[in-house]
Order: sequence, then C-alpha cells, then structure tokens
Amino acid sequence: MKFYQSKNARIHLITLCSVIMLFTYACSGDTGYKHVDFSERVLVKRPAGQTADSFQLRVAVAAVISPKETFVYYRQLLDYIGHKLERKVQLIQRKTYSEINELFSKGQIDLAFICSGPYAVSKEIYGFEALATPIVLGIPFYHSYLIVNIDSPFQKIDDLRDQVFAFTDPKSNTGALVPTYWLAEMGERPDSFFSSVNYTYSHDNSIMAVARNLVDGATVDGHIWEYYNIRNPIYTSKTRVIKKSQPFGSPPLVSSVYLPVKLKEKIRNSLFTMHQDPDGRRILKELMIDRFVAPREIWYESVRNMEQKVEASKNKANATQNS
Repeated sequence: MKFYQSKNARIHLITLCSVIMLFTYACSGDTGYKHVDFSERVLVKRPAGQTADSFQLRVAVAAVISPKETFVYYRQLLDYIGHKLERKVQLIQRKTYSEINELFSKGQIDLAFICSGPYAVSKEIYGFEALATPIVLGIPFYHSYLIVNIDSPFQKIDDLRDQVFAFTDPKSNTGALVPTYWLAEMGERPDSFFSSVNYTYSHDNSIMAVARNLVDGATVDGHIWEYYNIRNPIYTSKTRVIKKSQPFGSPPLVSSVYLPVKLKEKIRNSLFTMHQDPDGRRILKELMIDRFVAPREIWYESVRNMEQKVEASKNKANATQNS
C-alpha cells in the first residue's frame, strides 16, 4: 500500500517526525539534509538604537535560509566581509524569521540574511534595509516551487485538497505566503483546503518530508531546491515540481537602519566586488551565487501585492463569518 494511502498512520508518524525534524536528521544512514540546531541562543546585550561596535558586526542567519550543507559557506562569506572591513563577526543563529525580526527591533543585530517576505512587508516595522541581492543563475530573482513526491498521483494544486501539506516558516515568502496566496485566488484557505499543515522551519526539511512521503506536498525556495538538485539530489530526485510561482527579488542581505552610512557602504562594496576576488569567488561558487548587486524595490513589489491580497481575503472571510 502506498504511504499516502494510509492517512491515519501517517498523521501519527508526522507528529513524531515533526519533533525529530527540529533536532536532527542524522538517521537511517542518510548523509544529506541534516538539520542544524538553531535553538542555542547567543545573548546580545545592546540597547536599541545604539550604533554597531567599532570592531564587531553582529550577523543573524535563520535556519530556514541556511541548511547545514550551505551554512559553512555563509560562515565563510561573513568572515570574508569581516576581513575586508577589519572587524570581527559574531554569528547569531536563530530558527525563525520572527526571532530575527525581534532582534532588529531591539537593536541587537547589525546584519541578517532573511527571506524576501519579511523584507518586503516588515522592513519599516523592524528597522532594516536591503544592502545587497544575490544574482543566481544569471538573474536576481527566484521562484516558489510546489513539489510533490515523484510517485504520487498529484499534478496540480487542486489535487492536494484534503491532503497533508508542509509550510516552512510562517513568514516565509516561498514557503508560506505563496501557497496561501494561490489558495486565496481560488477562494480557499490553508486550514480548510488541506487536511493539516505542518511547519518544518527549513526548506531542506520540507523537501525531505515530501521525498519520504511524510507530507503530500510543500512549497519551497526554488534556489534551494535547485542547489540540492545539482549538489546533493538524494531527496530532490524523489520529488516533482508541479507549479512555479511568479518571480520575486532574491532574498537580500539586510542591515539595521542604525548602522552608520559609511559602514554600510563598505559592506556593499565588499559584496559587490566579491566575485572579482579569488577567495570571494570560491565562496560564492559553493553557494551557487554569481555575484551581489544593489537591490531594487520594484523586485519585491509582487510580494507586497500578494500579502495585501491575502489580508484582504482574510478580512472578507472574517466579515462573512461575523455577519
């Protein structure tokens, strides 16, 4: 019997797997997609609004955007920036985008790699601005991929009604907002369309869950799916992409608005010329990034439009229920 045909048994397994996902994936002899434990907190005592330390940059990376296979190269990228600026870099690890947003609002971090969603809809609220956007495969854009197991019968999003679905982070663009928007366009909501929605808190976890038939479908960052499909296709080879979203500006490196202007310019310059330096080019190659460029706000307007339409749909549904 196919795994997706035994729904009750799977729900019990998903409950157990959700706990396991948050701590480790070093099981069954698999060498890929091992989860990074971002639960260890780095205590940062810095008053809101205080300028960055003269010799140290505090940089946050969420587990959602940096799975284990790429995390070491993000570390090298940050060390590269620190070397160019002659500053130490303190890497602050967090699991969710909400935690990173909170650090920004408290003035406790200077830089962060975040998703396009939190940047597009929350930058004024939490006080950060985009410094640089990566060019990947020749363009500064990426897509959300709707994936299903390669052996499943599903061909389109409509086929996933009453099935088990995986979101990544609640504030993820590709991993949560996009599928919610698709459903809103259909007059549906995730909580009523799917039988259940599980949060995996990283795109590699979602890919693995689909590959192992732990969930019926998921939406993931197209860059990350392509990265694994080229470098380590142990799980992407067991999935199919059945829908791609419109293009969005790639996830940017953002800084606190309180960071000194001259320092932000130095960071930009080190990133914009990184591909011209042998060491920088090596690090970028491992991340499958061509180079960094100055971001344009219009690249992220489509994310804001989706967010507005989803909110309008929620408000309409609530008004209907209350009438």
